[in-house]
Amino acid sequence: MGSSGIRAGASHSDTTKRVNVDYLTSLWAGRGLDETIATTISALRDLPAKAGFAVECARVGGGFSAWRLALQQGATDLAATLRRIQTESGVAVLVIPQEQEGAYGYFGARQWLGSSLTTTHVLDIGGGSLQISGAHSTFGDALGQKIWHRTLCDELRATTSTPCALQPMTDQELTRARTLLAKKLSGIATTLPANVTMTAISRPVSRGVMPAVQHLAGETAATKVLQRSTLTKSIQRITAMTSEETATLFGSTKAHAAYLLSDMLLVEGLLQATNANELHVAELDLTNLPGLLADDRAFLWSDRYDCYLERLPSLGLDAYHSDPASCIMKPKP
Repeated sequence: MGSSGIRAGASHSDTTKRVNVDYLTSLWAGRGLDETIATTISALRDLPAKAGFAVECARVGGGFSAWRLALQQGATDLAATLRRIQTESGVAVLVIPQEQEGAYGYFGARQWLGSSLTTTHVLDIGGGSLQISGAHSTFGDALGQKIWHRTLCDELRATTSTPCALQPMTDQELTRARTLLAKKLSGIATTLPANVTMTAISRPVSRGVMPAVQHLAGETAATKVLQRSTLTKSIQRITAMTSEETATLFGSTKAHAAYLLSDMLLVEGLLQATNANELHVAELDLTNLPGLLADDRAFLWSDRYDCYLERLPSLGLDAYHSDPASCIMKPKP
């Protein structure tokens, strides 16, 4: 359950189903999650049947970037909302910490790519957050595609309406954007080890940044490694264009083109912060579902959900990390 929707999967099936729900817009507007809850409950009820998960099984939901934002905005209110969701849908939704989401990402990538995953970490850029995840270390931040774009809209265009027209961008604005991003990514140096190498596994890179850079550089689509120097040259070329010109050049919609420059800057900044000169790119439809399904702690919490909700307002994200075994089990009616 991320910033833009819900995906359902099961350990006994390869099928996944999705429902789109725009959580971020409501949260950004200060309206909380209330207007999305009916759709959420309906989806949690219906998705297993639509996917053909006929077997009765334990069900747990992982709430990621938007749900972490909702927790920041009001932990007590969120606990009440989660109680309603569980009562009406039967799904115990947990607010998953950033580093645990990163672990899910690496777990899923390792499953999909196997020995072809040759880098130390995977880069997953979502709508609300990003993770650089490895077997033993993870950096995560609420700086996904939509949030980073919105940050630039606010900083450079004095608007929180997204997507906004970042192009054309002056050299001075480009410098401001890079400086701002460097500050936001400064924690990478202390969180991750030296000599990090990354494989990008998300569509903002595989479907957006990578093909755009290949087009501008005259490279073939078979190339699966993005060079930082080539990316920087591509950024310099499109800053003078409008979103309409960018959309025409790359054969995309104006809405998708509006995010391209901010996505390019984000990837460039991540390479700069990790002191890397190249980024490997893999095309796969990765979700957090395999990691969540393998998370024994999450399913323990689904059996002790009253205790989890009691702890959530005071412990916040650490409620997930606390020990489910320390809860007093209440008899089921």
